[in-house]
Amino acid sequence: MKSTRIISSILALSMLLPLAACGKKATQTPSIEGYNLLWSDEFDGDKLDETKWNREKREPGWTNNELQEYTESDENIFVKDGKLVLKAIKTEKNGKAYYTSGKVNGWNKSQFQYGKVVVSAKVPEGQGLWPAIWMMPNQESYYGQWPKCGEIDIMESLGNDTTVSYSTIHYGEPHAEQQGTITKEGDERFSAKFHEYSVEWEPGEMRFYTDGELVLTCNDWFTAEEGMDDKPYPAPFNQPFQIQMNLAVGGNWPGNPDSTTDFSKAEFQIDYVRVYQKAEYDTNVTKPPMKFREALPDGNFIRNGDFSVAENLDDDIDWKFLLFNGGEGSAEIKDGEMIIYTQNYGTEEYSVQLVHPDLPMLKGHKYKVTFDIRADEARKCIVCVSAPNAGWIRYLQDTSIDLETEWKTFTFEFEMKDKDDNNGRLEFNMGKHKDTATIHIKNVRVEEI
Repeated sequence: MKSTRIISSILALSMLLPLAACGKKATQTPSIEGYNLLWSDEFDGDKLDETKWNREKREPGWTNNELQEYTESDENIFVKDGKLVLKAIKTEKNGKAYYTSGKVNGWNKSQFQYGKVVVSAKVPEGQGLWPAIWMMPNQESYYGQWPKCGEIDIMESLGNDTTVSYSTIHYGEPHAEQQGTITKEGDERFSAKFHEYSVEWEPGEMRFYTDGELVLTCNDWFTAEEGMDDKPYPAPFNQPFQIQMNLAVGGNWPGNPDSTTDFSKAEFQIDYVRVYQKAEYDTNVTKPPMKFREALPDGNFIRNGDFSVAENLDDDIDWKFLLFNGGEGSAEIKDGEMIIYTQNYGTEEYSVQLVHPDLPMLKGHKYKVTFDIRADEARKCIVCVSAPNAGWIRYLQDTSIDLETEWKTFTFEFEMKDKDDNNGRLEFNMGKHKDTATIHIKNVRVEEI
């Protein structure tokens, strides 16, 4: 009954929203089986519908060291040809580059609790551009400030690589996250055409899709004050949220614009936003128990640690080779070794990266990491055990090791002092330090001691 009362009150609000849009060309919003349309914006008019959206103002550097000022200006936020456009503009202020951009949110106007959100959008290309479609609580203080309040990122993309789209949830404390990615190449990349992004948000589960393809499923989040017990599940995602859309410039994740960034094309275009709800939701949900993978018979949590199988290094099973931020290279398994070739070391230590996920990490338990490694020339490598779902904290801290042309065995021991995690990740990071010599790895083990 609780969920029914919540939905009924929001439906009453949503029925008023279209009345303020009289005079617009009407688009027939499609129905979805099993859902009722709660509200939508097809951007058919000639200006932003401010019964649904607020223009958010923010000074530069408000979050993430971003460079833009978010303004209320029609130059940064406007409706054109049936699209909402959030435009980033580069000017000059006090002799330095200055950036303005657009952000809209539905705070106190179009908030809702549970439903299916569907957004069609086309992202811009350009180093330092960071478009996002995301959701925040209408009352951020209910469980405490970020990340305790929760955040739902339906879509984020980085302008320097628009072949990748990210869907993420943030929660905690401590800060934790779960993220899924999807890749589209060539004429299908996210800056080349409009794509449809959606999330199905229910009391005990969220499912993220891109063009109807499942990208991420989440059902085991939490939130808590530091050092205290978790709030009752499904907190913090059991309160009204509102949709936000923006085009950021610069910041910790995308990095700053450079001479290649074409601001004449720095437009984040949104074709429509549609919010649907089921007639009712069962709020009597329980958090699923955390499942921990067992070690192999010899006690090793690393699968294929002897590299006896030439597995696919592009999938999410066992070993995976990754490139980011200018990193260029390749990897192969050959003659019982993992061999990593680097053509460009990139700008970050993780620009050239080899990882093994799904490591069970239990609070209070001790672990040992062992491996043999060498390089064709003397160089460095960074090793750690990280937490992709827990804010990328380190269970084994980033450790720089010096590689030689002869095989060396390295052993590291650590005690896991954080919350239980069934998705720890062993990482070999080989970027940034101007090293490109080929690396050879064998006999990798992670075991409990």
